[in-house]
Amino acid sequence: MGATRRFIVRLGDDTTLVDLLADGRVRVGNAGDEFLVRAVAPSEYVVAGGGHEWRVAVAGPPGARWLACAGASACVEVQPEGHGRRPAARAGQGALSAPMPGTVIDVAVAIGQQVRAGDTLLTLEAMKMELPIRAPRDGIVSAVHCAPGELVRPGPPLVELT
Repeated sequence: MGATRRFIVRLGDDTTLVDLLADGRVRVGNAGDEFLVRAVAPSEYVVAGGGHEWRVAVAGPPGARWLACAGASACVEVQPEGHGRRPAARAGQGALSAPMPGTVIDVAVAIGQQVRAGDTLLTLEAMKMELPIRAPRDGIVSAVHCAPGELVRPGPPLVELT
């Protein structure tokens, strides 16, 4: 098998080193927690370790990889160690877009509504998982460009905050 490959994974301001070992195991962080990762379907994996097992769905490009597990989702950045950090792609100042193609299943805000960082603005369904789109900061909803049942793509703004 090949050599160990090291990656840097970022979730917000948190950075973690991840080693992909030649035998298929994954070592996470300085504590050296190890997991076995097994593909079970395209973009779906079973992660096992410490007597537990999780089913994880993965989508999107490395610069904005979406992970969903046990009803929670997060967007993480994955880059090979030693490579420069990619600039973040944004729909525009205060605009939030879909991380991947999906269907809007709920819009939880209205124009003029005040939101706090972390509030769910809308929920998408993609690849059999629900992806809450959350406010990155406090603000006021200045525009909503989608409705429940609508198919959306990455790029165009869905909700705008001021």
